[in-house]
Amino acid sequence: MFPYQQYDSFWIFLVVCMSIPFLAFSISRFVAPSSQRPEKLASYESGIEPRGDTWTRFQIRYYMFALVFTVSDVETVFLYPWVTSFQELGIFAFVEAIIFIFILVIGLVYAWRKGAPEWS
Repeated sequence: MFPYQQYDSFWIFLVVCMSIPFLAFSISRFVAPSSQRPEKLASYESGIEPRGDTWTRFQIRYYMFALVFTVSDVETVFLYPWVTSFQELGIFAFVEAIIFIFILVIGLVYAWRKGAPEWS
């Protein structure tokens, strides 16, 4: 007899949870149509007939702009809980938040000097 019978429901739950993605992919493979017509293999550009090569290179400027935006979002996400519990945290958390903002401002100034937020 298995000595850990209280874990039976856990193992059943684990097997069910691990089988759901496998079943979903298997069912979609059998049910979905799989015709490989030229229209299906062509790249789609908002209803416009594609011109040229679909593998074009983008300038690094777009990625830098997205990175600066992401840093600004992360700053907001990390500062919001700090602001809501400011009175309970005390002066030590205030100093930590100031250091955090200072580091982010240094990164923003660096990106600005490199020309990351410029869209032209």
